[in-house]
Amino acid sequence: MQGRTLSHYRILDKLGEGGMGEVYLAEDVRLDRKIALKVLPETVASDRDLQDRLQREAKAVAALNHPNIVTLYSVEEAGGVRFLTMEYVEGDTLDQLIPARGMPIPRIFAIAITLVEALDAAHQKGIVHRDLKPANVKITTNGEVKILDFGLAKAVPVTSGPPLSEGDATEVLVGPSELAGTLRYMAPEQFRGEPVD
Repeated sequence: MQGRTLSHYRILDKLGEGGMGEVYLAEDVRLDRKIALKVLPETVASDRDLQDRLQREAKAVAALNHPNIVTLYSVEEAGGVRFLTMEYVEGDTLDQLIPARGMPIPRIFAIAITLVEALDAAHQKGIVHRDLKPANVKITTNGEVKILDFGLAKAVPVTSGPPLSEGDATEVLVGPSELAGTLRYMAPEQFRGEPVD
C-alpha cells in the first residue's frame, strides 16, 4: 500500500496492523494534513462480514466525542478499497513507554484517571472497547493520552441518553465459542463469555 494513492490520500508509511485491519500514515492532499488510514488486510478485504464490521467500528467511534479518544474523519471507498480515515496521533504507544521497572505511581495515576474518564464517556454512549491494552493507548508528543482501535467494540445498554443498537458497534470478530481480544488484558467476564460492561 505504501506509495499508493486512495482518492486524495497518499499513503506514506505503515503504522501497524491488527486482527481488524492495517493502519497507515497518509497525507490528505486536499487539506494538507497527515491522517491515519485503516484498511482491511488484502487477504480478507472481500469478506462482506469484515467490511460490515469495519463500518460498525466507524459508527462506534463516530458516536464518541472525547479529547482522549481518537477522532474518526470518514468512511470511504476508492479503487475497490474500503477504508476509514482518522486523526493521526503522533507519539508512542503505552507499551513502548513503560520502562522495565515500571512507571512512577503519580504518572500511572495520571494516565489511569484519563483513561477512565475516556472510557466513561464511551460507556455513556453504550460503547465498550473490549481490547484496552497498552498497545491501544497512545501518549502524544505533548503528553496527552489517546485511546485507539475500537475494532472489537461492543454496544451495550445505557441508562441515559439514546442507546446505540447492537449493530452500530463492532461485534465479536470470531465465532461464539472463541474469544475476541487480547487474553492478558481481557476483563474476566469477557474471558468467561459473559456480557461486558
